[in-house]
Amino acid sequence: MFVRTERSVKDFMRFYPIISILVAINLLLWLIIDVLHLPIGYTIINWGIGHNLSVSQGEYWRLITPIFLHGGLGHVVFNSFALVLFGPALEQMLGKTKFIFAYFFTGIAGNVGTYIIAPVSITPHLGASGAIYGLLGIYIFMSLFRKDLIDRGNAQIVTVIFIMGLFMTFVQPNINIAAHIFGFIGGFALGPIILINTQPFSMERNLSRQKRNGRDVQFNPNRWSRKRILPRGISKYILWIILGLLALLGLMSRFF
Repeated sequence: MFVRTERSVKDFMRFYPIISILVAINLLLWLIIDVLHLPIGYTIINWGIGHNLSVSQGEYWRLITPIFLHGGLGHVVFNSFALVLFGPALEQMLGKTKFIFAYFFTGIAGNVGTYIIAPVSITPHLGASGAIYGLLGIYIFMSLFRKDLIDRGNAQIVTVIFIMGLFMTFVQPNINIAAHIFGFIGGFALGPIILINTQPFSMERNLSRQKRNGRDVQFNPNRWSRKRILPRGISKYILWIILGLLALLGLMSRFF
């Protein structure tokens, strides 16, 4: 469910177009603003960054636009990685329209929560973390109340990741705690509604959709069963190793 097995970026984009578009937007805006330093980048930041005082004066679009803006390489890479990790299964299970709604609803919930906590704050905020935690909220609801949609192993992974993320939220500096918490609450509250008539994640169902659309997809989800590069069972721990390294880097950034 969370271990990517697509053969190429092209396959990933075919199976998960919404995730691909969201990640592309995040990276494109980061390039324009932080790398290329184009003049339009300053305009995007000035008009798009989250700013509660400006929202209180009627600039309500700032409840949406911060979802696509990030502060630096580490920020955009971490959020994009999280989106690639957690988004695909939900995009397939919910469908494109419901997934887009869930992503924006939870992202906005995080920004609304930030506004509620400090409506006249002049401290800017940005990032897709509220939406990412919203996806986690849907998974946690799934793990507790819709066990037919997620197996025990993946439910344990989601729970551990959520606990780690919650810990890092309060340990790391310069974190928008309200966005994380309200984004998660928004996703959890949305769970019982948006998961109606939802089927469990299935890689084989993705392949069937592509065939029905007349596309020639060279993809075999069982290809590793015939020839394994890694010993049996080792691949299950790769995700945990990556998450452990990210957590370690997060802790190191707290003290260095």
